Amino acid sequence: MKLRIKKGDMVKVISGKYRNSEDIHRVLVVDPKKGKILVEGVNLRKKHEKPNPRNQKGGIVSKEMPVDYSNVMIVDSDKLATRIGINRVEKDGKRMSIRYAKTNRKDL
Repeated sequence: MKLRIKKGDMVKVISGKYRNSEDIHRVLVVDPKKGKILVEGVNLRKKHEKPNPRNQKGGIVSKEMPVDYSNVMIVDSDKLATRIGINRVEKDGKRMSIRYAKTNRKDL
């Protein structure tokens, strides 16, 4: 599955528990095989962790869990949720794909 959202993009949640918030979140991890995206501050769950080198005490920790790719939309430069288009351009003899926002036709 080819996903058009990349790590570091700013997205808005359009479906699920976090859909009504006006917040814009950053993508942390993209898993194209499963079609899942890990978004900062979204889909938080409490996990019980044993003491380990990263977490010396252990205990109950809040962690982000993956959300489905279809539940988020990328945000353009005008802070609006948008679909993504792809322009194929030739630069220095090489073909490149450039993502752009469908709302304002600006590059992402």
